[in-house]
Amino acid sequence: MMNINSKLPTVGTTIFTVMSKLAADHQAINLSQGFPDYETNEQLIAEISQAMKSGFNQYAPMAGLVSLRELISEKIENLYGTKYHPETEITITAGGTQAIFTAINTFITAGDEVIIFEPAYDCYAPTIKLLGGLVKPFELQAPDYKIDWEMVKKLFSANTKMIIINTPHNPTGSILRKQDIEALIKLTKDTDILILSDEVYEHIIFDGEQHQSVALYPELAERSLIVASFGKLLHATGWKVGYCLAPEKLMSEFRKIHQFNVFSVNTPMQAGIANYLKSSNVYQEIPVFFQKKRDYFQELLKQTKFELLPCKGSYFQCVSFANISEEKDTDFAKRLVSTVGVAAIPVSAFYTQKIDNKVIRFCFAKEDSTLEKAVEKLTKL
Repeated sequence: MMNINSKLPTVGTTIFTVMSKLAADHQAINLSQGFPDYETNEQLIAEISQAMKSGFNQYAPMAGLVSLRELISEKIENLYGTKYHPETEITITAGGTQAIFTAINTFITAGDEVIIFEPAYDCYAPTIKLLGGLVKPFELQAPDYKIDWEMVKKLFSANTKMIIINTPHNPTGSILRKQDIEALIKLTKDTDILILSDEVYEHIIFDGEQHQSVALYPELAERSLIVASFGKLLHATGWKVGYCLAPEKLMSEFRKIHQFNVFSVNTPMQAGIANYLKSSNVYQEIPVFFQKKRDYFQELLKQTKFELLPCKGSYFQCVSFANISEEKDTDFAKRLVSTVGVAAIPVSAFYTQKIDNKVIRFCFAKEDSTLEKAVEKLTKL
């Protein structure tokens, strides 16, 4: 037998794949993985089809089509008042996860420490470990998952190289507010610590809250890489198109890795998205669309025994099942699929130490009829 030394010996199949497979095996309603079950905008699909017919079928420039990068630059300046130069400070990526992977690969080497906030999107820690870095998790607790920045400071050391933040937050639906960003500015002042800001849900934010992008704050922007995703914005997660923003000195290093990772990203998708965004009001429409979804889903869930946790952004609703069962959240989630017919994600999967607060996550980026059928099943618990 061939002897293989795994670079990630403790890492298994991602929880999203596991739960989606279970949902398919049991013909359950899949509220686990974060993807819509409704159709993508017809005009957007037509724009991509037209791009293909117009000859956008060969390699795009390594950094992405200029037309799309210019639109991103304009959007960021309009929303956050910061100018990112389309030629040198914006790179189109194969989704948000590739941008995160590339950003970590660019700057983290063996022995570097990276602070993450758990529960955390599950690609952060494995990527850090793959590079020989050390994950320094700060554990957030239900129900509000607030950050105690004085406690975060205790994780700092001479080897701290990066802090990864995520707002709106996956999986909890919490958001960072101005005081959080101000605390982060204070902690990183006069250091060489980099910020990786995962902002893929930036436009899915509710109740009149303002998205606290690091682009709003020059002190952070100069040391930050921002990751965003068109998949979430355009209800098209399978297209895997995102982007990264960073000052030129950081972006030039990012591109050195990006060019040997994917080199360039799907050309007709970029061209079609660019043409669609020129005439679309999607940035204004999407928070309204998803707040209606959230409100409706929360109202439906009041018929169940679950305790709803706050949801200020993203398209995920976390609930506590502590008053329903004493099972581990992984066992409860699997039973939910097999006996009730609804798939969810156990939130312990987002902690390095698999901390179980008896919380599961539902995705509400679904047709109203899907949510109704799911809750009808959940009321039987």
